[in-house]
Amino acid sequence: MPPVIETRALTKRYGSRTAVDSLDLKVQPGCVFGLIGPNGSGKTTTLRMLLDIIRPSSGQALVLGTPPRSGGPALRRRIGYIPGDLRLSSRARGRTVLEHFAQISAPVPAGRVETLAERLGLDLSRPVRTLSKGNRQKLGLVQAFMHDPDLLVLDEPTSGLDPLVQREFLEMVAEVRASGRTVLLSSHVLSEIQQSADQVAVLSLGKVVAQGDVASLRLNRLRHVRASLAPASGTEKMLENELAAAGLRGSVTWQAGTARVRGTLDGGVDAFIKVLARHRILDLSVEEPDLEESVLQLYGGPDAAARDVQKGPG
Repeated sequence: MPPVIETRALTKRYGSRTAVDSLDLKVQPGCVFGLIGPNGSGKTTTLRMLLDIIRPSSGQALVLGTPPRSGGPALRRRIGYIPGDLRLSSRARGRTVLEHFAQISAPVPAGRVETLAERLGLDLSRPVRTLSKGNRQKLGLVQAFMHDPDLLVLDEPTSGLDPLVQREFLEMVAEVRASGRTVLLSSHVLSEIQQSADQVAVLSLGKVVAQGDVASLRLNRLRHVRASLAPASGTEKMLENELAAAGLRGSVTWQAGTARVRGTLDGGVDAFIKVLARHRILDLSVEEPDLEESVLQLYGGPDAAARDVQKGPG
C-alpha cells in the first residue's frame, strides 16, 4: 500500500531563516507516527504544510495520495486536525460549535459526539468561552475524532489535559490504529510517544536527526541522578572512578565525610545502583529528563550525523 504521508525534500523558509530543511518522511497506513523535537524544531511548520495551511518554499508532499495544495475540501474531509495553538472563544455552546464543524467535515455517525464527550468528561451544554483551557482542548479533540477520519493530524493534543483524560486520549488513538487508520502525532511528552507511537522522527532545527522506533532511538536512556552516600573511609577516589565507569556524567563533592553525587546517566541504572549499594545510601533520586533535553543530549543539533535506525535493539 502507498504511504498515507510522503514528503520529498520538503522545505520552508521565512526570509533567511529555514524552518524546515529538506524533510523526507514516509508514514505508512495504520500506524501512529510521532513527530518530536524541541521548540523551534519545525514540527508545527511541517504539519501546517501537510494541511496546506502554509505553502512550502520547495519540495513535495503527498497526503492520502494527493498534493495538499490541490486536494481541496475533499481531502480535508478525510483528515481530523487539532492545532497546537487551539483557539476557541465562541459565545455558542460546545454542542453548537461541533454541529457547525460537522457541516463542513465528513458525516458524523449518530451519537458519536456524545460518546466522545462522555469519554473525555466534556460538558457540551456550556458556552465555549466559559470553558477552561483543558475543556477547550477536549472540544478540539472531539471535533478531530468525531467523523472517523482516515488520517488524524494532532499537534500537541494533550496540552492542558489531566492525566486521566490523557490516558483516555491514548486509548482513542489505539482504537484508530486498530481500525487501520493513521495518526500523525506531534508531542513534547516522551511517555505519550512511548505508549502510542509505532515510528518516530526526531527533528532539530528543521532537520530529521533520527528516525525509527521509540526503543531503538534510546530516548528513554537518560536519567538525572542525585545521591548522598556515607562511604567507607579512604574510598573517596575509588568511588569517583567507579561512578564514572558506571556512566555518570557529573560530579562528586564531599562534605564532612558525605559524598554528594549529582549528574546524568546515559544508559541503564543497573551499574550505577550496584556501585551505590556498596556504601550506606542516605538519599537517592533518579528522574527522567523532559523530551527536549533527551533529544538534544542524545542527538544534538542538525549538524550531527543523521541516523536511520532500523527496528530492533541497539
